[in-house]
Amino acid sequence: MKKIVLAYSGGLDTSIILRWLQENYNAEIIAYTSDIGQVLDKKKIIKNAKRLGVKKIIIENLKNIFVKDYVFPMIRAHAVYEGVYLLGTSIARPLIAKRQIEIAKKFKAFAVSHGATGKGNDQVRFELGYHYFGPKIKIIAPWRIWKLKSRTDLINYAKKYKIEIPKDKKGAPPFSVDDNLFHTSTEGKALENPKNFAPEFIFQRTISPEKAPNKPSFVTINFKNGDPYGINGKKTSPAKLLEKLNQLAGKNGIGRVDLVENRFIGIKSRGVYETPGGTLLLHAHRAIETVTLDKKTMHKKDEVMPRYAELIYNGYWFSKERFKLQRVIDDKRNKVNGSVKLKLYKGNITI
Repeated sequence: MKKIVLAYSGGLDTSIILRWLQENYNAEIIAYTSDIGQVLDKKKIIKNAKRLGVKKIIIENLKNIFVKDYVFPMIRAHAVYEGVYLLGTSIARPLIAKRQIEIAKKFKAFAVSHGATGKGNDQVRFELGYHYFGPKIKIIAPWRIWKLKSRTDLINYAKKYKIEIPKDKKGAPPFSVDDNLFHTSTEGKALENPKNFAPEFIFQRTISPEKAPNKPSFVTINFKNGDPYGINGKKTSPAKLLEKLNQLAGKNGIGRVDLVENRFIGIKSRGVYETPGGTLLLHAHRAIETVTLDKKTMHKKDEVMPRYAELIYNGYWFSKERFKLQRVIDDKRNKVNGSVKLKLYKGNITI
């Protein structure tokens, strides 16, 4: 049988896509999941895929690769989109796309597929990655071609094929959530009216500054060649370092962003983002460079950053232009060594 590699989360939408691919392409589906620090239920993923007749289920732990090779280069660039967004969703897609194509080539699959909708940026990010690594491999984007147009259509399709429907998905879900080790994003419903406050219950990684401890916390981040390698002098892996900083910043109410952003495809979208550990890294890295880099280098980095951030947001991580800008950004990273002590207090960071 011909084969398709599907980016599979184990949830309702990608389970429906899995069944739809089987139905419309008469192909063997390889279910692929990248573990990049999102909330992940491996047993559920395997159970749901097997229930749909999938024989090959691949779940990979890519957390250290994600942080070291994708998050850290962005931190070195101080990349923020439209002034505040630390690009947490944007930076996760290139790695997933790269691995999907590598698996497609390994198992001689003729196509890859994803669950991104036709209204968002992720379809572009996935597909530019697919094109870069596998230009001859077919891309199947169900949301752009199938006849299922609403949540009701999806529920009815799931019932028809006895696909498990989570209780929170019986009606229209209140929010759309994406997460990885770097951040959590929340969109939709109550947030779509910019008059509305973001309700407190949507926040998953940070407590409100009002409820943060009344005493400050202190942390020292250690840098070598522009990258963080330790906390309080203790060396740790990239993933563990970010996990620890997430916990520390989150309990001090640090890392919240509420943004109406301009999407690549031409519409505006409101997103609430939580990037606690990343916010600490960004502040600390800027601080260490004020001491270790010369004025000309620092100003050149600030000059190219908006374009660099826009390239990542738009899905051009694997572009010649992004590679070129990364070389500019990393020109004197060997000078960026030392430690930065941060004081954390009720949403604020003091160097």
